[in-house]
This record gives sequence, structure tokens and C-alpha cells, in this order.
Amino acid sequence: MRIRRNNDGFSLTEVLLSVGILTVGLIFVAGVFPVGIHFATIASERTLGAVVADEAFAKIRLYGLDFNSPRWPADPTTECVDFNDVSNVPLNFNEFAYPSTAADISEKKFYWSALCRRDTPSTSLVQVTVFVYRKVRAGKSYWERDLITNQPLQTALVPKPIKAAVQWNGPNPNELLILDSVTGDLVDEKTFINDGSTMVDDQTGRRFRVLERYTAPADDTILLDGNWPPAFAGDRLVWVVPPPAGGGRNPCIAIYQKEIQF
Repeated sequence: MRIRRNNDGFSLTEVLLSVGILTVGLIFVAGVFPVGIHFATIASERTLGAVVADEAFAKIRLYGLDFNSPRWPADPTTECVDFNDVSNVPLNFNEFAYPSTAADISEKKFYWSALCRRDTPSTSLVQVTVFVYRKVRAGKSYWERDLITNQPLQTALVPKPIKAAVQWNGPNPNELLILDSVTGDLVDEKTFINDGSTMVDDQTGRRFRVLERYTAPADDTILLDGNWPPAFAGDRLVWVVPPPAGGGRNPCIAIYQKEIQF
């Protein structure tokens, strides 16, 4: 009498196919985690950025502005100035860090700065623009301009907005050319404005988002998320937070604006 055996196992081919399908699936799942972490980081930073901006506006109201300061331009409605230059009480470095506690300044990662532009020369209504940014990594240096030569220097300890020169002469209303703001600049200033940068027009305080900086040979041209106003044709100064000296992640988290009556 013969006994029939049932061979119900899997063949080697079936096992290999199953392992292959599982591997491909796990690769796709694993690829989702870095993206999720990236967007979670952005969301948390922007949430915290709003808190930092609220603290900045509160401090600006608290310390107030000196409307007799010589640092205001002749027509204070056509140019933005640094809040610390026209504040009633010049603030120390720690006041621009978040949180405002006695913690070691080296442990703080978030900072803010503000620009002020008066609505009319004779009133105390001021457009205040607050930049919130992160310090990317300890040991990094950041750009600032020399007060005399206007040359960009790698001497700032934290990110800060600086002026850059752009130009629009058409034909595309949403494309700008990045210029060197000083003849004979030792630094290629097109690296100050990159994909994702937000620029603030110096004369009006109007904000513009950069969608893309083109690659060479057109790497001095940027694409905006909207049309550049025809009234802004020609050379124009904008405020922007450059990446760290030597390159790196854009440190600017967000830009906030309010009209404040002092």
C-alpha cells in the first residue's frame, strides 16, 4: 500500500518573488520617513516662528522707536531701517535670541531682527517687518555688510537680513536679475538669494517669494511667485537673509509684518 505525500510548501522561485516584493515595499515605506520628518520639522519651526515673532513685536512695542534718530533717512517712508538702529534703547545681542531667558546664548537656536518703515514722515505709524531665523550649526559664520564700504563680510555670529541689489527690465514680469551691489565686489552676491528665499523690497516693505534661481549660465536670474510691479523697474534694493558663509540650508523660517502705532 502506497502512502501519498502532500507537498504543500513553497518553491524557491515563489520565496524569492515574495522577498523581492516585500523588499520593494519596504524601500518605498522607508522613503516616506525622511519626507515626513522634513515636513514635520518645517511645521514645528513655523509654529515656533509665530511665537518668536509675537515676542519680537512685544519687545518692539516695549522699547519703542526714537523718531529723532539720525539713522532715519531723509524720507523715512521710502526706506527700511534696522530696528536696533532707531530703537529708544539699543538692545544687546541676547535680546534678539529666543527664548529670552538667562540660558547660555550658545544653546539658543532661534533669532529675530526687524526692519521699520514709517507710513508718513509726520506720524508714528510704522510698518514693522520681523525676520525669524534659525542658527543652522555652531561654528558657522554669516554675512553682514561693512558700514563704510558696504562690502559683504563673513563676520556675523547669527543670520541677519542684508540688502541685495536686483534689477527688472523685462520682458518676463516674474523674473529678476541679481546684481552686485558694489562695483568690484569680492563676493558673488547671487548666492545670497536662492530657491525658497523671501525678499523684502527696501522702499515699500513688500514681500516676494523666490521659487527658483536658475542654473548656469543663467544663475544670476531668479523666478518669483508673482509678477514684479512695473513701477519697480530698473535697479532695486531688497532685504534677504543669505545662507551661511560657505553654503548651507536657508536659515530664514518666516517673515511677519504689522502696522504699529507708537
